[in-house]
Amino acid sequence: MNKTIFGTGIFFGVTAILLGAFGAHGLEGVLNAQALQTFETGIKYQMYHALFLLILGGFNVLPEERKKLVYYFVMIGVFCFSFSIYLLATNSLTGFDFKRIALLTPLGGVLMICGWMLLGVRYLNQKQSQ
Repeated sequence: MNKTIFGTGIFFGVTAILLGAFGAHGLEGVLNAQALQTFETGIKYQMYHALFLLILGGFNVLPEERKKLVYYFVMIGVFCFSFSIYLLATNSLTGFDFKRIALLTPLGGVLMICGWMLLGVRYLNQKQSQ
């Protein structure tokens, strides 16, 4: 499981850098300042959680079976939050109205928060049981 968590962290980190470069260079003259700032918000949260997953996968503060649910919450949360933000920020460039999926953004945020909280609870419970 640690290898999967670490690999997902690497994937999120690489795609955050690629999308950040695309946003800074490819979308700069195409989107307005507010849309670019929104796009950058998605990048930031994706990169923060890429680092979160690298740390989670690299340290043995919890047994693997206790990490699994934290991983799923964070991974799905990043996909829902950041990727919906990318689509919403670039909405004006496509023929599809991505505002239909706007509820994925707060859902993703809640899932990421749940991942952090679950990590805290599982860590604290792990310490108490030792």
